Amino acid sequence: MKGWLAAAGTMLLSVSTPAFAHRLDEYLQATTISLEKDRVQAQIRLTPGVAVFPIVFASIDSDADGIISEAEQHAYAERVLRDLSLTIDGDRVQLRLVSSRASNVQEMMDGRGEIQLDVDGNVPHGGHDRRLVFENHHESRIAAYLVNCLVPSDPDIRVTAQDRNYDQSFYQLDYVETGARSGPLSLGQWSGAAGWLGAAALVLFARLAATRREE
Repeated sequence: MKGWLAAAGTMLLSVSTPAFAHRLDEYLQATTISLEKDRVQAQIRLTPGVAVFPIVFASIDSDADGIISEAEQHAYAERVLRDLSLTIDGDRVQLRLVSSRASNVQEMMDGRGEIQLDVDGNVPHGGHDRRLVFENHHESRIAAYLVNCLVPSDPDIRVTAQDRNYDQSFYQLDYVETGARSGPLSLGQWSGAAGWLGAAALVLFARLAATRREE
């Protein structure tokens, strides 16, 4: 019986392994998005398959010395950012590079290494119902995109819907935000507030005057 269970377990592992295997002829770009009220963060993991590694490496190793320098790594990270787009409620979010890390060249050559970018941006003020749209067009000819969102740690933020196109170069996230922050008051809002305060002051003045007459 134990031998049968061991064999069955081996079969299950062998069946499930291809689902997690990375294809050799694609540049896997997996993005994970994390939402807060005032900030959005994204981690992008770029893993070149063995067959496309020479293409990716040539675009990073600008001086063709076979080594990825810190300057080349930073320049490549900025190039990736230029191929990304993130908007919230139609307003473009300026993504900033927080950090970048890269495996050594041999690991990437063997299909085991990756480049990891951490980026963030400020969330514009908005209302209750919100929509985030993320697009990635980096190396689209050889890319395989994946996008997902972490469950928000803030209980005031709740994801309501996610949508992607076929290749996941386009990702849309709908969410609701309770206790939404309000931005600076507009001129009209200031005028309304001033009018309300003025009316309140008149009522208070009238009450004080009536009290004095009674005395």
